[in-house]
Amino acid sequence: MTDPESLIFSIFTPQGRDNPHPAFAALRSNAPVYYHAGLDTYFLTRFTDCQAVLTDPAFRVPGRDWCDRALPGWREHPAAEFFYSSLLRTDGSEHARIRRLLNGALSARGVTALLPTVRAAADDLLDRFADATAHGGPADFQELVGYPLPIAVISHLIGVPPRDRVDFHRFGHDAGRLLEPVRTPEDWRRADEAVVALRSYFAGLVRERRARPADDLASALLAVRDVDDGRLSGEELVDTLLLVLVAGFETTAHLLGLAVHALLTHPGQLRLVAEEPGAAAGAVEETLRWDTPVRMTERLASEPAEVGGVPIPEGGNVTVVLTAANRDPARHPDPDAFAVRRAGGQVLSFSAGPHYCLGAALARAEAAELLRRMVRRFPRLALAGEPVRRASVSLRAFARLPLATAG
Repeated sequence: MTDPESLIFSIFTPQGRDNPHPAFAALRSNAPVYYHAGLDTYFLTRFTDCQAVLTDPAFRVPGRDWCDRALPGWREHPAAEFFYSSLLRTDGSEHARIRRLLNGALSARGVTALLPTVRAAADDLLDRFADATAHGGPADFQELVGYPLPIAVISHLIGVPPRDRVDFHRFGHDAGRLLEPVRTPEDWRRADEAVVALRSYFAGLVRERRARPADDLASALLAVRDVDDGRLSGEELVDTLLLVLVAGFETTAHLLGLAVHALLTHPGQLRLVAEEPGAAAGAVEETLRWDTPVRMTERLASEPAEVGGVPIPEGGNVTVVLTAANRDPARHPDPDAFAVRRAGGQVLSFSAGPHYCLGAALARAEAAELLRRMVRRFPRLALAGEPVRRASVSLRAFARLPLATAG
């Protein structure tokens, strides 16, 4: 199958969601910059083209102005009002102001300070996983470890006490429906309810921190006094904490499951990680390339441009297929092989340019720490049933990943 339209629509099928790589490879070979009139977007599948668009300030994220044209009535949805006003969907000085406030907490130094929390949380959750599998039966890795670990870490960073974290997984999952290119009325309903609930929670947390500051991100953002330093309004502060929470655990939870699954289906690579603790970081990086958690992102041309020899008009929508870019053989030789010792690779899994993911270093650190501990703790870890992929076009994740520790 080489017809570009057929290739595009094949990724929306269950088979295409499970394994989109042949379709993306064929599209990259036949039409690497492909305009689909029905979807009104240019699909990019080559690494160089994807990287060029992500790093070019002339390509901007779809924000509120775009919503006013393309999503009539969007302001009636709390979830849309939050999402399209957030750091993810703003550019220029507005984006830079909020990003600057978060840089310290998520910098390399900030991540190093969080490592004791990561290790303690990982050990505690692996204890629970050991208990759940002690009699030889399977347990769902995603439920017991994959989601709870990043929720615990990002909650600690923000200042959310353990007793308040119970519903975060469900709320984050529901809010994440906004990342899908097509949203049903049920998607909107659940996303709206999640955003309303989380806004209410963080408004309460902010009130508490105003009265009793602590050593956490909520208190640090409240302590910013000068407008010139980027001080946030009350609404901005609540929504920024909401975004840090959801963005800080959803993608990382996906990465954890994908990394464990990749290693268990490549026993030789698993042995390398078990024998060489330093190889865990390589396994994380290779997972990001080989099974990219966020499959695509979009940009708008703010002026006429050219990508891969194809003219893009002003206002043209561009879909950057990160999954395809990360398996481009021009950038990564033998791209379908999973190799934790792969050298010299650059991945676009956390985007690039002005919107490079602020939490990339923390996500990498969490995943590497978990893999080191997991392979040492459970040398006979094995798949114990058919994994269930999340039904998503934009996200690559496991809804369920049953594992046994006595395989």
